[in-house]
Amino acid sequence: ALRMDKHVANTRKVVEFLVAHDAVESVSYPELESHPDHALAQTLLPKGCGAVFSFNIKGSRTAGRRFVESLQVFSHLANVGDAKSLVIHPASTTHFRVPADQLAASGLTEGTMRLSVGLEDVGDLIEDLGRALKAAQKGA
Repeated sequence: ALRMDKHVANTRKVVEFLVAHDAVESVSYPELESHPDHALAQTLLPKGCGAVFSFNIKGSRTAGRRFVESLQVFSHLANVGDAKSLVIHPASTTHFRVPADQLAASGLTEGTMRLSVGLEDVGDLIEDLGRALKAAQKGA
């Protein structure tokens, strides 16, 4: 329970940061009122919605790759639920051969990121994300 409490607390702060960032188009996390399953999540997950969520950065696949390559605290791995923070950019990894229009049809964009927030210091995580978002927008 203590580990999940820390995962959820860190995730809430990371989500809050991303929602307010100019380089982020959208954040999909069930605790946000904008999420289509918000009411259901409040009922089924009263202690929190976990540490895995997605968000979309502004820009192309190149911006997405630049974002991932600029991260120093988050590891670029496809698994989730680890004690360490992880990121995956589907458009340059699992879906790299899928054209943008087909990505969109499946609910992804070229800037979709999936995060699994770990137990590191949340200030370090937010600083890492901020630095990577800035790098991603250069020449986007």
